[in-house]
Amino acid sequence: MSEVLRVALVGNPNCGKTSVFNQLTGTRQKVGNYAGVTVEKKVGFFNLPSGQAVRVLDLPGTYSLDATSPDEAVTRDVCLGKIETEAEQDAFLCVVDATNLSLHLGLVLEVIALGRPVLVVLNMMDEARRRGIQINIQKLSERLGVPVTETVATNASGVANLTKALDQKRFNTPNTELSGLVGNPHQKAQQILDDVIVFADKEDKRTAFLDRIFLHPILGLVSLALLMFIVFQAVFTWAAPFMDAIEGAFKWLGEAVGSVITQPMLHSLVADGIIAGAGSVVVFLPQILILFFFILLLEETGYLPRAAFLLDKLMYKAGLSGRSFIPLLSSFACAVPGIMATRSINDPRDRLTTILVAPLMTCSARLPVYALLISAFIPNTQIWGFLSLQGLVLFALYMAGILSALIVAFIIKLFQKDKSEYALLMELPSYRFPNMKSIGIGLLDRGRIFLKRVGGIIFALSILLWFLSTFPQPPEHATLPAIDYSFAGQLGHLIQPLFAPIGFNWQICIALIPAMAAREVVVASLGTVYALSGADDDAVAQGLTHLISSPDSGWTIATGLSLLVWFIYAPHCISTLATVRRETGSWKMVAFMTIYLFGLAYFTAFLTYQIASHYFG
Repeated sequence: MSEVLRVALVGNPNCGKTSVFNQLTGTRQKVGNYAGVTVEKKVGFFNLPSGQAVRVLDLPGTYSLDATSPDEAVTRDVCLGKIETEAEQDAFLCVVDATNLSLHLGLVLEVIALGRPVLVVLNMMDEARRRGIQINIQKLSERLGVPVTETVATNASGVANLTKALDQKRFNTPNTELSGLVGNPHQKAQQILDDVIVFADKEDKRTAFLDRIFLHPILGLVSLALLMFIVFQAVFTWAAPFMDAIEGAFKWLGEAVGSVITQPMLHSLVADGIIAGAGSVVVFLPQILILFFFILLLEETGYLPRAAFLLDKLMYKAGLSGRSFIPLLSSFACAVPGIMATRSINDPRDRLTTILVAPLMTCSARLPVYALLISAFIPNTQIWGFLSLQGLVLFALYMAGILSALIVAFIIKLFQKDKSEYALLMELPSYRFPNMKSIGIGLLDRGRIFLKRVGGIIFALSILLWFLSTFPQPPEHATLPAIDYSFAGQLGHLIQPLFAPIGFNWQICIALIPAMAAREVVVASLGTVYALSGADDDAVAQGLTHLISSPDSGWTIATGLSLLVWFIYAPHCISTLATVRRETGSWKMVAFMTIYLFGLAYFTAFLTYQIASHYFG
């Protein structure tokens, strides 16, 4: 055994494996990819009471080692020792849902059959007791031939038995051949369960009651629409005070640092390029965290699989399936993990269609752009005394992306040769109270990722754009703002005629170029451009929102609406395109996605600008 105890978590989807992982490791986690594949690799670390260091590998959820998707193939290969970097696992911790052993125990039997050291972790034992399910732990251990321990991963004390078992090295290779059992793993599992479990009440009354609402063909859809509506309202209303605080902090920082730096060029770089660029993006962190909070909350409660089931018929008519729902929902946070999540879709046709429409979901990178333009051009008024007009517009933008994705998927379906049907088979877990620690860790991870982007690519691009916007210096007796003579100004003026029919000025054209690296960069880019374009210093200090909404800015309501619509469709994300290439293995798919998305963006922005110009002038 190595100096560091290496264990791997194995389990079915919805078994609470991630909650166990989070309770054990807390924030000491690292996320990456396995060498040669795009499947996510999640590793955490913690110390046992004895001081022994433990490395925990959280494997992708799977129902069987007979893999049917890339995610499941990684779990299978780690269990078989085929992945060199993960071949030496001291133990496999098989996490199972104690309320659904008849389904989850089949995978345990497959892992035991490999002859590797195993410790079975009976999770959700509190829920099992609530439902009157009595499990003879000792007899279950004897029948399986490996140790068994109980956990309740929704609280820190609930994993005490597990850490104690690891400290005592209570894991071993199976000491029985499971004699007397016949059939496949699930049949064998049922034979064991008949011997070790007593059901006092087989029905989960709470889950049955809630499913009568959330899975109802009408009430379920109404509930889903209401949930999504609440989320988008909260993104604007809850985040406002935090955004004001961040905006004030960066304003103070810019003034404080600017007062110390006397060299004009260095002052411009730091105050206008770095602080103004980064601050104009960081201010949207509260909105992004609120969005992620709701997504993680719905995932923790067990609602997301039901939403997928509920939408299966509707999505099938559009050329997708219910399994596309979770990848598409993930794309609301970021299209990259959403596209990667399509590996759980077994049907290649549905998987490819889901990949092609995933960028139409409004990802968190669009939020800074939407928030800026909505705040600038949509009045902050209340409808019926409690609904935010700005929140309604944001909801409409999200719905436009969703409806567009369904239309595009339907058109793709019409041109597909394969017309076969695939049934949706998925487990609906019991409803459960959310694990707030897991939600907190998830929010912390998302916040780190967002800030890392600000500290990395956005920081670098802000400096690059500052350079392009500053040099060359204007000639003597120049009459225009200095930026007009710079490289960025020249390029912006060069391409502006192409975007004139959709209402974009040359400043917007400049901002769209670095936005190809990351959508949210457009906000930082506009902040940098306007900070250097001769705009009034007081207007800059009041923020980009006030500047672009001022009458002399050159922006109109039609321009703002056109840019909003542009960002529903435009594929401003090189990372997304690279992920599509990696997942499909085809540059043709990347080219097709880029052309159709830019085409949609230009066409819809053109219609929006022309119609808005007619009505608003």
